[in-house]
Amino acid sequence: MNIEQLYRQVIMDHYKTPRNKGLVSNPSYMTVHLTNPSCGDEMTVQIHLLDGIVDDIRHQGTGCSICCSSASIMSETLKGKKTTDAMSTIHEFYEMIKGMPYNSEILKGDVLAYQGVSQFPARIKCATLAWKAAELGIKNNHEEEENHGRQQEED
Repeated sequence: MNIEQLYRQVIMDHYKTPRNKGLVSNPSYMTVHLTNPSCGDEMTVQIHLLDGIVDDIRHQGTGCSICCSSASIMSETLKGKKTTDAMSTIHEFYEMIKGMPYNSEILKGDVLAYQGVSQFPARIKCATLAWKAAELGIKNNHEEEENHGRQQEED
């Protein structure tokens, strides 16, 4: 079996049996919903941060196998990381998806199944949709914390 077949199997495994799928009804989770109008993919990502760590990350969406499997792998990859490390991982994923050099110390495991996506520019948005939602969730959470901190200082 060659590496491309292995990567295809990884993608199909995460598509058929997604990890961390399903949203929760909890206001402490930052929820971000994004769409990819060019192909109809829709993804909602919920992220729960605790003491600067991605404590939990959930996803729910519809779309192609690249989009949905990438959400599953993203959730497994980022869960348990410090937010700064999660943001670095997201950046490195974007670099890999664009076919650029990336840090192989940061990107390991199933996430490497998306290396070939750079050869299909129309699929880059599919592969990055959930990652962009997670990135926004982390950024929005930090902004809320900063605003909350400023509000407490004023009180």
